[in-house]
Amino acid sequence: MTIDHDDITREVSRLIRDFTEAFDARDADALDRHYVTGAVVVPVPGHPLTGDAAKAAKRHVMERGMPIHAELRRVYHSGDVALALTDWRIGDPDDGGFAGTATDVLRRVDGRWRYVIDNPFGTA
Repeated sequence: MTIDHDDITREVSRLIRDFTEAFDARDADALDRHYVTGAVVVPVPGHPLTGDAAKAAKRHVMERGMPIHAELRRVYHSGDVALALTDWRIGDPDDGGFAGTATDVLRRVDGRWRYVIDNPFGTA
């Protein structure tokens, strides 16, 4: 089976769009559905979290009430695994918000891409 790179880009862009919609709606349950069970979230460089700690970190950022904007820069994939580079910002970085380039590992589960490692600050 051959999968067109443009198809993967569209699918991962859809994941990012759905993620930002859940984030902006402050819908923690919808946000959590974008992650595989046992996913790793790195809210601070060098400090990976899983389970309830990862959920709490995501909620903490989401509950600040600032909108998120994210745009897929590039995606590389092999089968059902992908590496996504995503430019994002939450609120205005000049007014208490923050921004970065995420380096995220994704897995396609039941036909949908989900986060395995959510590393919003990329190589930091």
